[in-house]
Amino acid sequence: MNDKVTYREARSALLEVVRPVGTERVPLAACADRVLARELVATSDVPPFDRSPFDGYVLRAADSLGASKENPVTLRSMEEIPASCVPKHTLGAGQASKILTGAPIPLGGDAVIPFERTEFTASTVTLFKALRPGENIVRKGEDIRQGALLSPCGQRIDAGLMGSLAGQNIAEPLVYRRVRIGILSTGSELIELGHDLPLGKIHDTNRYSMAALVGGLGAEPVLYGSVPDNVEAIANAMECALSECDALITTGGVSVGDYDLTPQAMKQIGAEILVHGVDLKPGMACCYAMRDGKLLCGLSGNPASSITNFYVVALPALRRLCGRRDCETREFPVTLTERFGKPSPANRLLRGYSDFSSGTIKLRLSSGQGNVMISSLIACDLAAIVPAGSGPIEAGSILQGFFLDL
Repeated sequence: MNDKVTYREARSALLEVVRPVGTERVPLAACADRVLARELVATSDVPPFDRSPFDGYVLRAADSLGASKENPVTLRSMEEIPASCVPKHTLGAGQASKILTGAPIPLGGDAVIPFERTEFTASTVTLFKALRPGENIVRKGEDIRQGALLSPCGQRIDAGLMGSLAGQNIAEPLVYRRVRIGILSTGSELIELGHDLPLGKIHDTNRYSMAALVGGLGAEPVLYGSVPDNVEAIANAMECALSECDALITTGGVSVGDYDLTPQAMKQIGAEILVHGVDLKPGMACCYAMRDGKLLCGLSGNPASSITNFYVVALPALRRLCGRRDCETREFPVTLTERFGKPSPANRLLRGYSDFSSGTIKLRLSSGQGNVMISSLIACDLAAIVPAGSGPIEAGSILQGFFLDL
């Protein structure tokens, strides 16, 4: 067990032990945001033939030489080629064919001109400009070449990949199974929604914040409610969740107080604790463990602390669990738009909003940066790390930042 490691060390420790879940074949229509479980190489060209990009006339470029407004060239129209039809005629000298968007280019044709740049009748088309060979033709394989890498393993399926898979006639891609992540809140002070709050009690907000994060990751959140500050109750709830889920997120009970019992419960169920506490504010209190190949993420009960630790430490490991290849958080320089007046003995995460108004990425801080200020995370999309040992940070300072994406 490591005590108060850096957040980067904690992140690396989790990535070393987490492995993706199993795979399954899923109908393509249900594959949005799923993760490919194998490398895919194109088995066919896209498009599979030379085609027209718009409605117009296909012709031999050589027949348009010298065409101008002063010297128009008139060609004989041979046929109309809709997108669903095969051309009937090979184009010879002085011939053209009407062609619609997506239709195959006939033999002999090597250029296409749009309707609006011609004058035409039922049997002729007149040109007022010369065309180059290959002009306005979408070539076979211009989008995807047979044998080209279509996607590496671990790629999240977006709109572009969905369409590309369809273009390769892949009806049921092999994807990683959708990860089930249990969410459990601990704390005797928690009250279910829909009930009035007695003095000293609070509503359980972490359960719903974590569910939003897990769902945004592409995993399935499984809610296990809340349990009181009791080792047996926590351990029993953990056992139940781990029997049904691929990983478990708990909130609360991970600090060093008398009622911080989550690490003890983890040990009681036979979990190996990997990390207990990191040098991060907010988010210092945490406890990560493994049991039978399943990750337990013990996060703080303070709402902002649990979310910041999730992004900085847990998220890369959970991405790997989902099979993603882009596990690591991508960092880049961001400029602080205003002064942050507090010193930072530990690494500090500042959260806020991206500002691109000056052509560079700037961080505009949210109204509050405290451990419990969940509302200050509303619509936040950017965060930055203040290095440990820093004093107040002046406006215009450049920090390493990352987007709060999943």
